[in-house]
Amino acid sequence: MSDDFDGTDELDRAAPPELTADEEALLNEMPTLTDVGQSRRTFLGQTIAGGLGMFALDLLALERSLAALAPSPEAVYAASAAENVVRVAFNVNGVTRTLDLDSRVVLLDALRERLRLTGSKKGCDQGQCGACTVLVDGRRVLSCLTLAATLDGREVTTIEGLANGDQLHPMQAAFIKYDAFQCGYCTPGQICSAVGMLEEARRGDVSHVTEDVAVTTTQLTDDQVRERMSGNICRCGAYPGIVAAIQEVHSGRQTAQTWRFVDEQQLARVRTEDANEAV
Repeated sequence: MSDDFDGTDELDRAAPPELTADEEALLNEMPTLTDVGQSRRTFLGQTIAGGLGMFALDLLALERSLAALAPSPEAVYAASAAENVVRVAFNVNGVTRTLDLDSRVVLLDALRERLRLTGSKKGCDQGQCGACTVLVDGRRVLSCLTLAATLDGREVTTIEGLANGDQLHPMQAAFIKYDAFQCGYCTPGQICSAVGMLEEARRGDVSHVTEDVAVTTTQLTDDQVRERMSGNICRCGAYPGIVAAIQEVHSGRQTAQTWRFVDEQQLARVRTEDANEAV
């Protein structure tokens, strides 16, 4: 094999150049590669250890905040001692409930994990989507931001408590009538928020789009309904149906239902037509 293809070149075969006395002295003063490697490894080790330590502390804090939640019968949880336990007695959907909770447990977790009231949904868990909205003493609150320990002696109404047995709340019936939901995840919060919002309007509370705050009126325009409900997000985009449902309950005027369920006769006719077309 020739020199052109033996993996070397003229520079590789040439003898290394001689260093001057000054260059040799400068080279001797520089740290060795071994010293640099050790310092870098030490720095990386300390950085990683510090990051893992902070992560472990965050996990520990989260575990302690959920320590007071009773485990579900169907699930398996590691045993953990509760801390900062407080006793909270409050009325939930007409029933007095007494719970021993960690003082940091929010109302949403207490409802879902301890009372099995899973209608209120956990969306963002930061108070931005409104899916967890419930009523406390008739006023709408974000249960993911409300400490359960602050509700001792208070009255809480969730989506499960709006209906009277098999009799739907007017707002629930209106949401069905106007098809004001699609996936349904935000619907419990939307309905609870709408009920609380109409009570605010009946009290004469103003909003950001109220033109004249000196004039007391309980009549809401569509724009006012949208503004007052702006804290409840529907990612499916069912807002027109939501506004229509709220306005019907607000005005008390029954309007024509824009859709209806298909009955058996209609289904049979469609099946017959499809069969004839196939032939």
